[in-house]
Amino acid sequence: MTGILHSGFSIPGEIPFLLISQWLTLHPFEDLDFTFVEDCIMKTYHTPLKEIERKWFVVDAEDKVLGRLASEIATRLRGKHKPNFSPHMDVGDFIVVVNADKVKLSGNKLDDKIYYHHTGYIGGIKSMTAREVLDKKPTELIKRAVKGMLSKNSLGRKQLKKLKIYTGGEHPHAAQQPEMLEL
Repeated sequence: MTGILHSGFSIPGEIPFLLISQWLTLHPFEDLDFTFVEDCIMKTYHTPLKEIERKWFVVDAEDKVLGRLASEIATRLRGKHKPNFSPHMDVGDFIVVVNADKVKLSGNKLDDKIYYHHTGYIGGIKSMTAREVLDKKPTELIKRAVKGMLSKNSLGRKQLKKLKIYTGGEHPHAAQQPEMLEL
């Protein structure tokens, strides 16, 4: 115990225990006014589901660096750019990425970066370079980069479903009237 010694004396500058107990018997907690404490408590704002407004944005990935593009997309999917952001809720927007096959990687990553996956069988680990992934499945490159920047739980999987990736310049989401997003 800090402040109170075994003999009943206290360290200078602190109130002895006996005085505190006497004061509490004379002034019970019911008589004290704790309104100032309630004014100091901060409340966390939770956005009601009816108030969440999701917009649609189109991002052109042509000649964009993969990592920088993916971090901006992940921020928009999570909703961190909105004033009502809450880390445990999905308040983000829908993102449509076009020209995914024309994305760039900086440095020598096109040949050096290796993507792994496992088939589930013994010794079934498979690997592909970024160039091979870009040739076979160009949408997978952006999807994996964004997925790595989202939460690894059900909320992250829900947010990833709002990402639509297409290789060409066309997309089937014209009915949602998406806005062009410059990154």
